[in-house]
Amino acid sequence: MGFTFAHQGLVLVLVAASMVGVSLANKEWGSLGSHSHPHHPHNHSNAPKRIIVGGSQNWRFGVNYTDWSLKNGPFYINDTLVFKYDPPSNTTFPHSIYLLPHLKSFLNCDLRKAKMIANPTQGSGNGFEFVLKKWKPYYFACGEHNGFHCKDGLMKFAIVSPLRCRH
Repeated sequence: MGFTFAHQGLVLVLVAASMVGVSLANKEWGSLGSHSHPHHPHNHSNAPKRIIVGGSQNWRFGVNYTDWSLKNGPFYINDTLVFKYDPPSNTTFPHSIYLLPHLKSFLNCDLRKAKMIANPTQGSGNGFEFVLKKWKPYYFACGEHNGFHCKDGLMKFAIVSPLRCRH
């Protein structure tokens, strides 16, 4: 059971709109003066942040990371995303982190051209750290069980990291 073409189109529009919204979230709009939008206050700190992906739930099966990223963004250039997960054992499932090359691979959880950036053991302890270095779309997913964690476990999210505004 997969997405129909109409579902993929709707998801594409929603992801594109959220990326544009996130990339513009901290811009000052000259005609609006210095008033902040109540849901997207201006970022008054120019210092990079260290963000634990998933917050207290960490990187695990069953958490909707697209929803998490929309609620906790925007994430800026030079911010560090920290992926924490238990190493594989008899009581835990393995997890990994892949960067997917484009939106289509993200929507379909297609890992064929994805790059593994953290293996199942790198998320233990202090976690695996990924610094957002460029203004571009980043598509993250768990690649375990041939994409099952991505497809059915919601272990994927996309972001565009804007520059921090300077006051």
